Amino acid sequence: MSQRPEISNRFENVPAGTRVFRAPSRVNLIGEHTDYNGGFVMPAAINLATYVAVEPYAEPRLVVDSENFHEQREFPLADSAAERRGDWSDYVHGVAVTLDRSGFPLAGAKLKIRSEVPIGSGLSSSAALEVATARALLALSGISLSAPDLARLCQRAENEFVGVNCGIMDQFACCLGQAGHALLLDCRSLDYRLVPLPEDVRLMICDSKVRHRLSSGGYNQRRAECEEGVRLLEPHDPSIRSLRDAPIEMLERAALPDVILRRCRHVITENARVMRAAAALEAGDLALFGRLMYESHRSLRDDYEVSCAELDLLVQIAEAVPGVYGSRMTGAGFGGCTVSLVASEHASGFARSVSQEYRRAIGIEPAIWDCQAVDGASEVTSA
Repeated sequence: MSQRPEISNRFENVPAGTRVFRAPSRVNLIGEHTDYNGGFVMPAAINLATYVAVEPYAEPRLVVDSENFHEQREFPLADSAAERRGDWSDYVHGVAVTLDRSGFPLAGAKLKIRSEVPIGSGLSSSAALEVATARALLALSGISLSAPDLARLCQRAENEFVGVNCGIMDQFACCLGQAGHALLLDCRSLDYRLVPLPEDVRLMICDSKVRHRLSSGGYNQRRAECEEGVRLLEPHDPSIRSLRDAPIEMLERAALPDVILRRCRHVITENARVMRAAAALEAGDLALFGRLMYESHRSLRDDYEVSCAELDLLVQIAEAVPGVYGSRMTGAGFGGCTVSLVASEHASGFARSVSQEYRRAIGIEPAIWDCQAVDGASEVTSA
């Protein structure tokens, strides 16, 4: 059965009037694995969020409590020898370290964190945590940053401190999302425009409940394969700086190894699909948008090889349900979620059908969220 997220920013044992900051998660409607290739993506911020309550602390330290993990961590500020621990706290610590190294001295703080973003689902729980943490720490320290600068800083924290070589899409969507809209983002220039989502459709997100162990290593491997593709294509055209610059016709002429060819083909065709999808939404052509979602999933499955049997099954089930325009895996892959664009009047029937068929086929109850596009990160009024 689907859930309409009703997120509470209430914390236990936090004084009334404590400042609280929220950052939404995001779902990527189309444009997967194109962001780190300098390409185009179309995410939307959604109403599953992470909240951070912040209070002053007398010492130059961070004291961080996670309500989800029931754990506490402490870190000194301005620590030149700071190292990651390999757990959830790296995203918080990494933001603080990156702010300090970027010339933004922070005041000591006590942070309390709660999140309703499922970890490992492909909905960017890490970016939501980074952005909410950064907003809280900067506000307490009396520092203001623009939303694009904040997104870049949080991306840098994940790249350099956490060690995940992610692109800019997740943090950008968390910072700059707008209710009722998706973002068409150029990941090279960071130019973007808002693309309206019709009021009579829902973003139905289905969590496969599987997390295959290939996820982190597979992500970095795909990125390396794309970089190898650029290296092999550049002698054919020195202007190629990323796969975003390569025309599809060049791939066969370049005689690339099969795996590199397929990785490049996905990225190049996916960029084209994103631009067609934006035009389709702006023209109100949901049928075309849905077809492009299905094409994207097939490309991710066959050429980029980041889908899995469970995600393929969810898409297959969705395709047979009335009122579904399109469906695809979303996120890095190897498990996690699918996103389906569904006519509002069919949302509850979609949830029932997908849940029943998925459970019958593999014995797992999927989590299904009935979502909408919301505004990006903000301060909320109280704890």
